[in-house]
Amino acid sequence: MQSLTKKVLGGALVAASLAASASVANAYVVCNRAGECWHAHDRYDYPANVGIVIHDDGWVFDRDGHYRWARDHTGRGYWQHGHWRRF
Repeated sequence: MQSLTKKVLGGALVAASLAASASVANAYVVCNRAGECWHAHDRYDYPANVGIVIHDDGWVFDRDGHYRWARDHTGRGYWQHGHWRRF
């Protein structure tokens, strides 16, 4: 019985240490002044004239309001009037 207890406690210790060492992935909700929003995994310095606002991933908006989801896109860029612009 002691062997089983040691295995269970050892497994719990390994699981806890793995969970503690796992990195938290950063994500953001990015919106432009036209109300197009998308997810981004990196926080870029967007061109000032585009009017980009960056929110934490937990940010939500009223779907009946000014904002709408644009398709998520990989890479460095932003949505502008329905088109993905790389920079």
